[in-house]
Amino acid sequence: MWQQTLIQLKARPRGFHLITRDIEAALPELSEYQTGLLHLLLQHTSASLSLNENADPAVRRDFERFFNRLTPWHSEYEHADEGPDDLPAHFKASLLGCQLSLPIQNGRLALGTWQGIYLGEHREQGGSRRILATLHGI
Repeated sequence: MWQQTLIQLKARPRGFHLITRDIEAALPELSEYQTGLLHLLLQHTSASLSLNENADPAVRRDFERFFNRLTPWHSEYEHADEGPDDLPAHFKASLLGCQLSLPIQNGRLALGTWQGIYLGEHREQGGSRRILATLHGI
């Protein structure tokens, strides 16, 4: 069985946000799959998807501080048409990636105890984000 759904996420401020519940809520049919895969593709170049700590919000704040030090804003970038956060957002998105493949087991995402799906919003005004979700399994 194959299924595809376009998920529209609300706009969020710059930072790392847990979106596991948003994904699960947008895919009620997930419960019909005993075994399978969920592939998520974020259709943007200035945001990212990753899988990490879902319990302590300090981890997400530390992620934001780390990546801001790694990709600082400054005027030396040639690509700055959309503002000083534009190219740093592309760097972060490339480093972290825009897709995840997650196992499905007994109608649920088979994530580890402390794992959650992060949306990395790397723009000051990124707007709403789209994720194309593809379910495959039995």
